[in-house]
This record gives sequence, structure tokens and C-alpha cells, in this order.
Amino acid sequence: MLNQKLIDDVQRWISQDPDPRTVAQLQKLLEEAQADPVSAQVLADSFSGSLQFGTAGLRGALGPGPNRMNRITVLRAAAGLGNYLIGAGFVNQLVVIGFDARHNSAQFAQDTAEVLAGVGFRVAIFGDVVPTPVLAFTILDQQACAGVMVTASHNPASDNGYKVYLGDGRQIIAPIDTDISQHIAQVSDVGLLARSHDIVTLGQDALTRYVETTAQIVSTGPIPRDEIEAVRYVYTAMHGVGYRTFAYVMSHAGFGAPDCVVEQQHPDPDFPTTAFPNPEEEGSLDLAIALATSTQSQIIIANDPDADRLAVAIPDESGVWQQLCGDDVGALLGWWMIERARRMETPIVGTFANSLVSSTLLKQIAQSARLQFEQTLTGFKWVSRVPELRFGYEEALGYCVDPEHVRDKDGISAAMLILEMFAALHADGKTFFSVLDELSRKFGLYKTSQLSIRVSQVSEIESTMDHLRHSPPEWLGAFEITNVIDLALGSHLPVTDGLIFILKSMNRFTSARVIVRPSGTEPKIKCYIEIVIDRQIQHAKSVADQVMSEIKNAMQPLLESHR
Repeated sequence: MLNQKLIDDVQRWISQDPDPRTVAQLQKLLEEAQADPVSAQVLADSFSGSLQFGTAGLRGALGPGPNRMNRITVLRAAAGLGNYLIGAGFVNQLVVIGFDARHNSAQFAQDTAEVLAGVGFRVAIFGDVVPTPVLAFTILDQQACAGVMVTASHNPASDNGYKVYLGDGRQIIAPIDTDISQHIAQVSDVGLLARSHDIVTLGQDALTRYVETTAQIVSTGPIPRDEIEAVRYVYTAMHGVGYRTFAYVMSHAGFGAPDCVVEQQHPDPDFPTTAFPNPEEEGSLDLAIALATSTQSQIIIANDPDADRLAVAIPDESGVWQQLCGDDVGALLGWWMIERARRMETPIVGTFANSLVSSTLLKQIAQSARLQFEQTLTGFKWVSRVPELRFGYEEALGYCVDPEHVRDKDGISAAMLILEMFAALHADGKTFFSVLDELSRKFGLYKTSQLSIRVSQVSEIESTMDHLRHSPPEWLGAFEITNVIDLALGSHLPVTDGLIFILKSMNRFTSARVIVRPSGTEPKIKCYIEIVIDRQIQHAKSVADQVMSEIKNAMQPLLESHR
């Protein structure tokens, strides 16, 4: 039996919902919930709270109700953002809006544009789908006071999201998210919001400015054009919006056309070939590997659906395709930024940065070139804020190689530099693996890996973190934990929900750490492991693999037992 408050909440929602599809869904749920416990539970969950507007904006499952992504949720968010910007003194300034190809993205973007125009902002919206980095670029290029990107990045097809940037081209951070949330909470009826169609549509010119600016990095770089043209590569857009922009950039930079995974080349909001369109997921590159094998390509490039992330795969000495982890790609890009500056005989200045959960090898690479290094909290909203940033990355396949123009992760510009590096190394008879080996001989072997547990309820993450926080393990298998750092209590970084376990050094490794934290974008609890083995140790790779396996085997039950 449904309680009357829930019925009243549903009826109020229906009365102001401008979307006939979600109205029909709610009416059907309300009718079925009278006798069906499953429908009653779905209905109750849809109204159990509101999607929280945080430093990543909004992200959640599509559907009716305040706890879902829908037109009312987006209209309220747009109104809250507009009132925040007015209060911050940005009256009558420009806001730019982009969207990907997910279900309802175009509608959510249009609703946002009309609400912001309705309160007096000059609004420019892209006329077609664009990658997230293009939106981030355009904010700076057009000198906007803010930007909105409608995307759920690499989440499943059932989700959508809403990412907010300010005029500095960076994603918002606290307390701005709280201020916007307070304005959102004051919106009682979206039917009363002022709306306007006085909106400018951004066309090909805006995309061309991103393409030309990005391509110029390589087209004016140190590698001869014939070496760049010779690279044979496979590309997959993972059913997202990256292909068109990626192809334009590579062509302008001097690369040949990619061999594309046709099944994943064009936008498809249902992501039919993959349940989780995230290039980190096991099996996500299977189609690309099959194509690369048949075409005898040299390297695979993959973007996630909004093209802000990059995955890379290359064949090993025996011809077996290997996907590089995010930390390997980050180390390679950091090394290449320094190496290409040397080849161009130009000084490299600024700061390298990566997130807490990423490998500490980048620090060694930066300091060897007398560059500054800074560690940040997880998330590009933090990496992008490092003063004088020259290069930044986080292990979850996010890289910022051109912070002057894109102050966010950009899977397209990063792919371009990866291909440039590949061309240069190939001409010298080297590979990515040989560079990584050289770094290991110089700094030691830095082995990283990740363990993720997907959950069905957020409460499961909370209970696991609570148990680990109050009853931390003393050992992980045969390895003693000598220190536990609770990031919620403060450290050299701002307070965050996370734990660091420091393992006692021993003859099998120089140092090792395990970081546990909730995912910021998915219903997962994540465990990040780094092992550093001295370069003098024989068979360091096999030792690292064995130690990593032992630590993972010890952590798995700890992450699962309190769900």
C-alpha cells in the first residue's frame, strides 16, 4: 500500500512535468505500484531524495522523479545555475552549452539554454553533438562566464549527466557546488520559470577553432610529416561523439586516416556492443583489437563516449595486443613532453601534476627535468587548478596536454601526442615498452593496478568504508601495514573520503601503498595499488606481478565482506 505523501509527491511531479514520456512512465508506475511490490519499490526510490548537485554536477539514471535525470531535474539545475551566476556578478554574460548523443542530451541542453536565456544571459548552444573537450575549449575561446556539458561520459546507456564549468574553463569545486544546490532547492515549480528562445547556435566555425588549435601542436612540432603520415592506427569512438572531431584533428595534424571500428564509429545512445562504454572495462577493446590484427595496424586509439578519455593498446614482442594502463600512458606522455621540447630545442617550464591515486613515477620524471610536481585530489577539477600546469593526468585514462586551451582532460589532443610519440619512436627503432623499460632502469619499476567492486546500493560503499576506517587490517596477506592515513581527517590535501594503507618495505619491494575510495562517478568502491621495486632487483617485473596478485587477493574480501 502506497503512503499518501508519496502519492501526493508523484501527482505534483506529474502536474509540472513537460515530458510526456516520463509522465506516462510515472502514471503507469503509480497504477502498477498499488499491487506490485517491485513497481512500488521503483516508485519509492525515484522519490526517495534528489540527485545531489556536486563538484561533478549531476549524474544518474534516466527516469521520472527527483532522484533521476529528467527534464524537471535539469530545468531546476539550470535555474539554480543561472541564479548563482547572477549573484556572482555575471549578469548578461555568455554561457556556452554542449551535449553528447545520449538519450535526452539534446533536450536537456535546449532546456538549459532557454532557462538561462530567460534570465538574461547570452546563450550559445552547439547545433550538433560535440566532445566534452570541445565545450571546455570553447568556454575559454569565446570568453564565456560559464559552460554546461550534458553528458554521462562513460556511464551505462541508462544514465545521463550535467557537467558545469565556470569561465576559467575548469569544472566547479566546493563551495560553488553547494551554492548552486541552494539555488536549485529554491525552485518549486519549473512551469513558472522564465524561458527565452533568444539563443545563438554554434556551428562549424566553433569546432574548427578547436581542431586547428589542437592540431597545430603537432603540425608545428619536431617530427617530420612523412614519419607522422606513416603511422597505421585503429580508432574506436565507443559509440560516442569523438570520431568526427578526432578525424578532423588528425587530418589537420598530418596523420593518415584511421582504420575505424565501424560498429562503434557513430553515435548510438544504446551502446549496443558494450554494456559499459568505458575503455577501462575488460573486453571493451575486443573489436578494435580484432580490426587491428586484420589490418596489421601498429597502435589502437580509443576514446570514451564523450572523448575526454584515452585508451592505448600496442602489440608486444610476440604480437599479442596489450592495453597500456593509465599510469603507463601518463608516464609516457610526461616523458614525451620533455623529450619533444629537447628535440625542438625549446625550454620546458611549468608544473607536472597527477592525482593522489595515480603513480608517483611522474614526480620522478618531472624532477629529473627540474620541473615542479604537484599531487592533487582525484578528479580533473583539482588537477586543472595546479598553478602553471604544463601536463597533468589521472590514472583513469584522463590527460591534459594543452592546459592553455583546454583545462580539462582531453582524449583527442592526448591521442594526437601519443601518435606523434609513436611515430618518433618507430623511426628510432624504439617502442613504448622500451621507453618504459628505460624509465624503470632510471627510477625503479613502478607497478600500478586497480581493483573495483561494483555495488547496487550506495549504502554498501558507505558500510565498507566505515568498516575499513574503524577496523583497518594489520596485514594484507604476508605484507604488514605500518601506517593508515585517513584522508577524511585531513592531510597535505583537502579533506576527502579515502584511506591509504602503507605497507612495510621489504626485500621484495622498496615501497607499496593501497588507496581505497568511493568512485566519484559510478556505483563502485575502488582500490588503487602501487608497488615500487628497486631497479637493481633481478626479474623485477615478475616480482611486481606476484606481489600485486597477493595484495589484490588480500584486498578483494575486505572490499566485499561488508557490502
